[in-house]
Amino acid sequence: MKKILIANRGEIALRVMKTAKSMGIKTVAVFSTVDRNAPHVKFADEAVCIGEAPSSQSYLKGETIIEVAKNLDVDAIHPGYGFLSENAEFAELCEKHKITFIGPRSKAIKIMGSKLAAKEAVKQYDIPMVPGVDRAITNVEEAKNIAASIGYPILIKASAGGGGKGMRIVEKEVDFESQMNRAISEATSAFGDGSVFIEKYVSSPRHIEIQVMADSHGNILHLFERECSIQRRHQKVVEEAPSSVLTPKLREEMGEAAVKVARSCDYIGAGTVEFLLDENHNFYFLEMNTRLQVEHPVTEIITGLDLVELQIRVAKGEILNIKQDELKINGHALELRVYAEDPLNDFLPSVGHLEVYKLPQGNGIRVDNGYEEGMDIPIYYDPMLSKLITFGKSREEAITKMKTAISDYKVKGVETTLSFGNFVCEHEAFVSGNFDTHFVKKYYSSEILENNTKRDAEIAALIAVKRYLEDKALLRLPK
Repeated sequence: MKKILIANRGEIALRVMKTAKSMGIKTVAVFSTVDRNAPHVKFADEAVCIGEAPSSQSYLKGETIIEVAKNLDVDAIHPGYGFLSENAEFAELCEKHKITFIGPRSKAIKIMGSKLAAKEAVKQYDIPMVPGVDRAITNVEEAKNIAASIGYPILIKASAGGGGKGMRIVEKEVDFESQMNRAISEATSAFGDGSVFIEKYVSSPRHIEIQVMADSHGNILHLFERECSIQRRHQKVVEEAPSSVLTPKLREEMGEAAVKVARSCDYIGAGTVEFLLDENHNFYFLEMNTRLQVEHPVTEIITGLDLVELQIRVAKGEILNIKQDELKINGHALELRVYAEDPLNDFLPSVGHLEVYKLPQGNGIRVDNGYEEGMDIPIYYDPMLSKLITFGKSREEAITKMKTAISDYKVKGVETTLSFGNFVCEHEAFVSGNFDTHFVKKYYSSEILENNTKRDAEIAALIAVKRYLEDKALLRLPK
């Protein structure tokens, strides 16, 4: 494998390119017109414009990307995450043109891309699942009867897709019909598939995911867990590894379950098996993401492995040279997704010009970044600027370093989730480890964050005045 095309943009494109270059593999960037001067374009050995700014006219154009790959004698394509990463048709297109797709086979993507098909695949492996119906439903009356038999509260979920779209929590029967219709409508609009299914709503859940890696020789490893319970609008904002609540026994049980899920669809490459953990520490299979996850750096840090390198080696047909019992957890890692969003305005996207953009540095700090000072944040894509990762010997050390890194991260021109990250790191529930996926709903409001920000500004001003007076007094001391 001598040349890889990265079918993505931003921080993940750069992340993949850096590992590829360290392995002596040349890289090709593709870009839209609005990304012409983006860091990933400058970093690549070759770069080709594939269309206009909207992703439907650029990063989602599979045929165009394949054409570029063929013209430049590319051996493999890494899809990153998002865009075409979980598109089975694109994986098949790569196979058809004898270009290695750095990811699972299209069969696995199809199975795990449908929550219902995924449940069917793992059923024979005796993996715990949330009580519910394992078939698509569109008839409201039938669905209402099923919901009554399961017992409220229930969760209506779109069979296709994710990101919280087509998902509705229903607390009581009187609200069922309207919520069911909304879920179907939203799922149809977002995924072109209105099928939904119904399951028991797990109250006070934690969102725990297990990283797996599998080669084409039948070897499957689990690389421990990530805690992903700090979310807004069903999307993760803060992740950490390991989780503060998993015992060694529970970790082993969930790891073994994740390996079975991967085996159920003949998985190859890096994937993530997601579980819900209830207040009694019972876990339930949720879904499998058939790609590299945004939050993969925290796993890299605690295991000492480069997941992108392993992806590439597996795609080349190599055997995984690590055994399960050789893997150990070292220290603790924390990740904050730095979005160009306004936490004081319901996390709405904050597009604009990066007048100031200075990254934090130091021991125990890593920034997977996709932007530079002076760039504009386009409205066409996910508004994530970077991932801020800290690590330490303990969870407490990782949290302390995160707060320091947040204060050293200077951004002017757009609002970001940095202040929200600081709010999380200072909150007693998070610090104690006693939190769940309802953290934002329970503890967060824009008013609280605004008051905290004002308080921090006042403290900083008082410290500055104190230092000024001390310095002034020193200058006046007689010689």
